[in-house]
Amino acid sequence: MYCLQWLLPVLLIPKPLNPALWFNHSMFMGFYLLSFLLERKPCTICALVFLAALFLICYSCWGNCFLYHCGGAPLPDSAHDPSIVGT
Repeated sequence: MYCLQWLLPVLLIPKPLNPALWFNHSMFMGFYLLSFLLERKPCTICALVFLAALFLICYSCWGNCFLYHCGGAPLPDSAHDPSIVGT
């Protein structure tokens, strides 16, 4: 279970507020996970626990899934603030 300490914090990284950065964020996270899986070779139990947690987060559409943006999920209120998005 040592490898979970490197995988679980990935689920806590928030998605950027600016929709233009969502693709870059998902590509970065995908390449990070791919390189982690190839380099560290986590145990099967750790990989299954992580994939189950990722599936549950993405399936529930809480808005923190880095793979895609749920169509019906509204943007946070601060996403419409020009002082934040316009930077």
